Amino acid sequence: MSEFYDILETRSADQRAADLARDLPAQVARAQALPGYAESLGGVDAASVIDAAALSALPVLRKSTLTEAQTPAAPLGGFAGPATGFSHVFQSPGPIYEPGGIDGDWFRLGRFLHAAGIGAQDLVQNCFGYHLTPAGIMFESGARAVGATVLPAGTGQTELQVQAAAHLGSTAYAGTPDYLKVILDKADEMSVTLGFAKAAVSGGALFPSLRLAYADRGISCLQSYATADLGNIAYESPAMEGLIVDEGVIVEIVRPGTGDPLPEGEVGEVVVTSLNPDYPLIRFATGDLSAVMSGQSPCGRTNLRIKGWMGRADQTAKIKGMFVRPEQVAALVAAHPEITRARVVAGRDGEMDTLHVRIESDGGDAAAYGASVTAHLKLKGSVEIVAPGSLPNDGLVIEDTRSYD
Repeated sequence: MSEFYDILETRSADQRAADLARDLPAQVARAQALPGYAESLGGVDAASVIDAAALSALPVLRKSTLTEAQTPAAPLGGFAGPATGFSHVFQSPGPIYEPGGIDGDWFRLGRFLHAAGIGAQDLVQNCFGYHLTPAGIMFESGARAVGATVLPAGTGQTELQVQAAAHLGSTAYAGTPDYLKVILDKADEMSVTLGFAKAAVSGGALFPSLRLAYADRGISCLQSYATADLGNIAYESPAMEGLIVDEGVIVEIVRPGTGDPLPEGEVGEVVVTSLNPDYPLIRFATGDLSAVMSGQSPCGRTNLRIKGWMGRADQTAKIKGMFVRPEQVAALVAAHPEITRARVVAGRDGEMDTLHVRIESDGGDAAAYGASVTAHLKLKGSVEIVAPGSLPNDGLVIEDTRSYD
């Protein structure tokens, strides 16, 4: 197995600049040909957008803009071709619809899996969801790109996951950081020995204590930063010194709420331009916080590095691998006239994410509210009913109490 996925990973700074000057104007021109960009990019000279400085002058595209533009008449909002022109269309919470392809490792996860040491010798137990959301397909595409065999396990049914992993001899896990521990703990309960030696995780924070717990079991665990809209954004290599930006995107760190680039080391919002010709997202704001690291990775890859996920620029939180947004909390409150306010609290219990909802109400049934929480937030959580006026009057509806140190 070669050390690098391809020659793009070790390009010189001059070669990167030359390639960007060739590829970026063409991508901006593709975007201009789509109706969704008619207003924001209408007066832009695409041929002049040849570097990061020129790119930073273009407007930022926010997910809310995509959501508002998507209608039955324009399912993808005019920011991509017709939905029937793609291999897949996915639905993510919002709802928002994203296109996907199956040719050429469309989501570019193969680069990450290669860095994680996964290849043709591996059987990957893919525990990302295959229902509506794209994570399962994204990682399956990446596994195919590196020649691995895939068990499309999906989420849940942990006892069956253990049985399948033991029977087939799964050597690599793909899924959220927490769920591998659930599988391993269940295997211990069943007195079953599993053969996982590698783990490629995403969809949530990989806490240092959890990575160490896997290492103690002989499992090398690396993480990637990927989204449904953009595919792979950045990934860890065995050096484990920050996340290396994927070769198919341009990453900027900007002052939250603006499009103004920040200096190296300063924490700001991650803004990404995709070079995928099928879905040309230009300066797409992720809502995530990170910072650019100085220097290059000791592993020899030369692209920009970021520190990894450092929280959200807004109140949106990722809990158990799923985004919870302020508008979902508002919908929960609106569904119950007796509720005055609600606050979602994200926490940790050992190595697992927890979700606790504090509801201001004069009464009510916690079990009924629990069902409503599941319906609106798409996650199960505990419910606490508190007296009206008990919650702080600070405008916060999602509180993340987890430590990322």
